[in-house]
Parts: sequence; structure tokens; C-alpha cells
Amino acid sequence: MRIIIPSSCSIPIVIFAILFCMKPSAKAYSLYILKCSDDTYYTGIALDIDKRVHEHNTSDKGAKYTRYRRPVTLMYQESHPDKSTALKRERAIKRMKRSDKEALWICG
Repeated sequence: MRIIIPSSCSIPIVIFAILFCMKPSAKAYSLYILKCSDDTYYTGIALDIDKRVHEHNTSDKGAKYTRYRRPVTLMYQESHPDKSTALKRERAIKRMKRSDKEALWICG
């Protein structure tokens, strides 16, 4: 993106143009594992984990799987720089055995 600033602009206007006209930086995605009330695990990704766990526990915005297995508890989380890497990690974790998933938060 190219910002053209007239030479007559003052410094505060230049700073405003830089801060508000540039493309915002990408947010980090978080991968999470929830333990459901029936002792099963649910894996997902989100930008805001606290909000997402709250949705799983209280609203219809939570996944259908967790809606019928409330309450859920956050067991594990990890951060990823973008959605693509978070989704790849989510797929890998969903393929893991239960004991391997538990090792993530037991062993660190």
C-alpha cells in the first residue's frame, strides 16, 4: 500500500496516516484442547481462547460436539503465527492417541 502525503501536512497527520491507513498486522491463532464433561477431548483453534471457551460453555456458538458435553475445561493451548499453521497442528493433534494428547500438558 502506498500512502501519498502532501508536503503541507503536519507531523501528527503523517503519524495518523501511517497508523490508521496501513494494513493491520495478522493476529496469532491459538490451538486449544478442551476436556468435556463426559471425559472426552475437543480440539480447536481461535483468536481469543477465553472468549471461545466461554462460547463452548454458554452459547449456541460453541461446537455442536461440546454443546451436549458441558461444562468444558481448557486443558492445553499453544500459539501459532497464522491460521494455516494452527490448522495443520490441529489436524495432527486430532490424529493423536488420547495418551499422546494428555502428554502435551502433563509433560509440557
